[in-house]
Amino acid sequence: MEQQIGDNSRKDNVFSWQTAKADDFYRKWRDERLKSAEWAKSAQFVEIKNFADPSESERFELMRRCSISNIALYQVDPTPDPRPALRDFAEAFSLRIAEKHRSAGGDGIVALRESDAPGQVGYIPYSKRPMNWHTDGYYNAPDDRISAMVLHTAQPAGDGGANQFLDHTITFIRLMDENPAFARALMAQDVLSIPADEATGRPVSTGPVFFADPETGALQMRYTARTRSITWKDDPLTQEAVACLREALASDPLTITLRFAAGQGVLCNNVLHDRTGFDAEADQSRRLVYRVRFHNRVKGT
Repeated sequence: MEQQIGDNSRKDNVFSWQTAKADDFYRKWRDERLKSAEWAKSAQFVEIKNFADPSESERFELMRRCSISNIALYQVDPTPDPRPALRDFAEAFSLRIAEKHRSAGGDGIVALRESDAPGQVGYIPYSKRPMNWHTDGYYNAPDDRISAMVLHTAQPAGDGGANQFLDHTITFIRLMDENPAFARALMAQDVLSIPADEATGRPVSTGPVFFADPETGALQMRYTARTRSITWKDDPLTQEAVACLREALASDPLTITLRFAAGQGVLCNNVLHDRTGFDAEADQSRRLVYRVRFHNRVKGT
């Protein structure tokens, strides 16, 4: 059975307005988002003294950053196993763990590392290969929508494994600046389809690229730059919009580029991100990143 993802029926958010570009509220929002993204690009890591129990000021700063730019970088003292603290860290932001992935343990945390284990071998997240631009859970059904996530580096690769991050609201703005019809096309309920996966029992998922978060009305995004195993709506406007989106992602000056050290991570409202390949000459990589994904956005954002 085909699943529908996203719901743009709410009329109290700026993103459902057909005349958003001409609206004073949109223009103010646009200017604020661009300024915030420029600031976020050079922002330092927030130091967390107790990963399992961030202080009020630490929580406030992470929420503030996620509110203005959908992303906050943090660092803690490295530990051999950060997973117990990672769960408590997420709860400090009222995040509801959504990880039902077959590789998640009972704690909902997935270990992203090179693996030849059944169910992981052949999948890019468990390899040394690069990962192109995407938001997490782009293949999920509506009740498994991913609105926020944490990526925590326990051990970086010996070489490579850098990430890029970009607030998805910036990409929406780039499309609006080029042609508002592009943004509207990518909000259509049938614009992007992911086929069923027999191995996991996942059904076909069809829905928009940009949509309003059902709880907050904030702009969310569902996207993958991959060209295999996805289907875009077959009309000229959609094809132009997708080409414009890809071009924008290839050269956006507000992209954050970094290579995490042990103990560093990102808390975000499921922004666009990618990853370079790593340890190309090594037989086995030591890179280990823990991922936790959530149904809801970071508290207060």
